[in-house]
Amino acid sequence: MEKAAHVKFFTDLIHSTERFLAEMLEMIEEQQKAAEEQEEELIEELEQEITELKMRNTKLQQLSHNEDLVQIYSSLCSPRNTRNWPEISVKTHENMESLRRALTQLKDTLDEKLMQTELMRMQQYAVDVTLDPDTAHPNLRVSDDGNQVRHVNIFQKLPDNPKRFTVYLNILGKEVFSSGRFYFEVQMKGKNDWTLGVARESINRKGVISPSPGNGYWTVLLRNGNEYLSCDYPPVSLSLKVKPQGIGVFVDHDEGLVSFYDVESSSHIYSYTGQSFIGKLHPFFPPGQYVAAKNSSPLIITPVN
Repeated sequence: MEKAAHVKFFTDLIHSTERFLAEMLEMIEEQQKAAEEQEEELIEELEQEITELKMRNTKLQQLSHNEDLVQIYSSLCSPRNTRNWPEISVKTHENMESLRRALTQLKDTLDEKLMQTELMRMQQYAVDVTLDPDTAHPNLRVSDDGNQVRHVNIFQKLPDNPKRFTVYLNILGKEVFSSGRFYFEVQMKGKNDWTLGVARESINRKGVISPSPGNGYWTVLLRNGNEYLSCDYPPVSLSLKVKPQGIGVFVDHDEGLVSFYDVESSSHIYSYTGQSFIGKLHPFFPPGQYVAAKNSSPLIITPVN
């Protein structure tokens, strides 16, 4: 699979390069054709101007011996409106600008293909993840299949246990990871508030929580519909070109890496690197608060394609 992914990547890159080259050559040929047509027009105009000047010169020589025609002679000697030929030039800088744009576009294509290849490699470590209702805050409703969670304005009477969050609207995944690599994807379409990532099994579930790596949380979040942040210390504002509809989470426990990807655009969102994961990790799925008919959509764990 790794070999096939690399072959596909370079094959796509070659095709993209060939396409850009063909477009560049076609553009240059069109410019060359236009320049040749302009050149023919200019040569014709210049030849006409030379012919007129020769005729004037001949008349001037004939009249130069006749003193009664000085006035005519003067009129013939007056300058005529001619083209300023030194101002005519070929705009070669336009080709260089087109080349620069083509190379920039090629670089963007290369970055996109690299990111797609990287995401495909991460997806090889996909695992089945389900929500753990025993950890859910009483205002969170979990679907029967354990794949969806949303906030509800009803405080459910649920048995308290050491695993359950009682202050914040949090929930963990059932699965526990203490080594190796794993990957899962979550859909957040229609939501304007959510948190996603992984958390240490030993986190505080009953009191005030400060979600940072030092406290056992590696997450990214959306607030107010357009504010994306990583919960690093200090928090990092994330500038995303498009609003993600689905996010992939990749964890390399042994390397201390947690990475987030926009699944639809295959773009990288954020990575925690050089982390020390002491103990076991759980997927972490706070769906955000439902307020004034907003953020009612659930977080959905989706199969990895």
